[in-house]
Amino acid sequence: MSTESSSRLDLPLAGLAALFLGSGTLHLVRPQVFEPIVPPALPEARKVVEVSGIAEIVCGLGLLHPKTRRIAGLASAALLVGVLPANVQMSVDAGKRANRKRTAKSGAYFAGTLARLPLQWPMIKVALRAGKGTGA
Repeated sequence: MSTESSSRLDLPLAGLAALFLGSGTLHLVRPQVFEPIVPPALPEARKVVEVSGIAEIVCGLGLLHPKTRRIAGLASAALLVGVLPANVQMSVDAGKRANRKRTAKSGAYFAGTLARLPLQWPMIKVALRAGKGTGA
């Protein structure tokens, strides 16, 4: 592993860091937006949202610096896997709402939540590459 490849901040890695920083901030500023997608099996939805927001910010910041990038990459991959149930819950709820309302807006929102799910994989790949110290 060369120092250059592990210290380089390329577009996918910068994008992932920006997504984490933006989403994490939104989790803390508007937690009520995220509370409904916390799977019902988890207690205290507000705390789950706040902790996940802090984790996203920490991961985003860690991805930006070469000295913390490896651990932040591994933590980011784990976080992305960990929030997948909430993203699935969002799609399930949106599907129920779209079926109930039968409006173009609710249908489009449901389609957007479904389209978002496979995007987790490229983000996990970027995080894992950072975790290996090979850049992204």
